[in-house]
Amino acid sequence: MTGFGRGSAALGAATVSVRITAVNRKALDLKITLPEAWAELEVGVADEIRKVAARGAVQVRVELAAAAASGEVDFDEPAAAAWLARLRGFAAAQGTVFAADAQTISAVVAQFRRRMEPPAVVEAQPVLAVALREALAGFTAMRATEGAALLKDFEARLVLIAGHIEAIAMRAPGVITAAREALLKRLREAGVEIKIEDERVLKELALFADRCDIAEELTRFRSHHAQLKKLLASDGEIGRKAEFILQEMGREVNTTGAKANDYEIARLVIELKNELERVKEQLANVE
Repeated sequence: MTGFGRGSAALGAATVSVRITAVNRKALDLKITLPEAWAELEVGVADEIRKVAARGAVQVRVELAAAAASGEVDFDEPAAAAWLARLRGFAAAQGTVFAADAQTISAVVAQFRRRMEPPAVVEAQPVLAVALREALAGFTAMRATEGAALLKDFEARLVLIAGHIEAIAMRAPGVITAAREALLKRLREAGVEIKIEDERVLKELALFADRCDIAEELTRFRSHHAQLKKLLASDGEIGRKAEFILQEMGREVNTTGAKANDYEIARLVIELKNELERVKEQLANVE
């Protein structure tokens, strides 16, 4: 699931900022960037992330920024000015005029921005924890909003899926009757006089009925459907469990399509497969 969160906290004259971003991925791929002096805090940050995220490509960036007393960007003005003067001299030597635009000046200022040495870990840890909590609050809130929207989509698709399976269940009994009529019609067209009570006809119909009986598949599919519906309504992680249930539902649908021997059921099976695939695609993003 996607998510974004940002948090910050003051550390003396500096500011510790935390930014968390996540995009969809089936497993948890966690990357944390910290000031080198705070490398030992990475494990604690990772533990906090894992409490709220089990899937996704999650990036956490922790930065320490120093600001001037006025709140403006603190940089070495004489060094920046000397660099711009050097650029003007170089341009003049090439026979051209150097006119620094806003973008160039901004790049030079960034180059000469004063960087402070990170405070000791013992000082940074509680401040980082505050900034991380703020970032995680925004991160989890955004993911919860996305999750609520996905849940509505799942619920709507489960209704469609249930409708398709019940339509198949209503259609199934008529398959045997249609097969019997088709068999008798072919016999009559071939000039074969035979009665419906004939043992050979009854045997053929019995074999056909056994081959196309989908009662067990429908029962198992309904059970899986109920399990998935219950799982979606529960708290906690649902992604991998739901994927397993969907896999089993897919198997029952495939078997139903192979056994049914009926055009309308085959059409409904295709619809079912399409809906199951859409749910599967979305579940790949859900925890």
